[in-house]
Amino acid sequence: MPETREPPIHHLWRAFVPRWAHAPLSGEGAARFGGRWNPVGALTIYAARELSTAWAEYNQGFVQHPALIAQLELRNALLADLTDPVQLDAVGASVEIHRCEWRFVLDRQEVPETHRLRERLLAQGFDGVIYPSFMSPGGTCVALWRWNMAGGPKLDVVDPEGRLPKSPASWL
Repeated sequence: MPETREPPIHHLWRAFVPRWAHAPLSGEGAARFGGRWNPVGALTIYAARELSTAWAEYNQGFVQHPALIAQLELRNALLADLTDPVQLDAVGASVEIHRCEWRFVLDRQEVPETHRLRERLLAQGFDGVIYPSFMSPGGTCVALWRWNMAGGPKLDVVDPEGRLPKSPASWL
């Protein structure tokens, strides 16, 4: 009899601007500004697999800005683990992808290699990537491109007491 296993649950951490506490799963901030793993206009959730990494990535080594930190649970996601050399090779990439100067490339009005790889991975059915943190050595991050659509990965905020606001009115 074939073995059936539940897909792994990824416990992630996300630090973000408190003003958006009512929409922690929107991905709109990344869509507005673009990022390492998404072009402008593409909704993306950036999170970390460790709490300390989420904090370091949020502040980017600069002033310690106020942040809301939430734990997320991700289920049924197909993630390309770009920290694994075997999987890097399998998706046609190398460790050089982690050194992509995506901001510089965008400033030159060109397409970063990370965005090109994103398109290839989406076409192969991947929902996102796991990649090494740049601000927290040894830490890892996730960029998620698809979530909470019918038949796709499920992403939830861990908020057992319902403390997150339901609308932006809490900030007025």
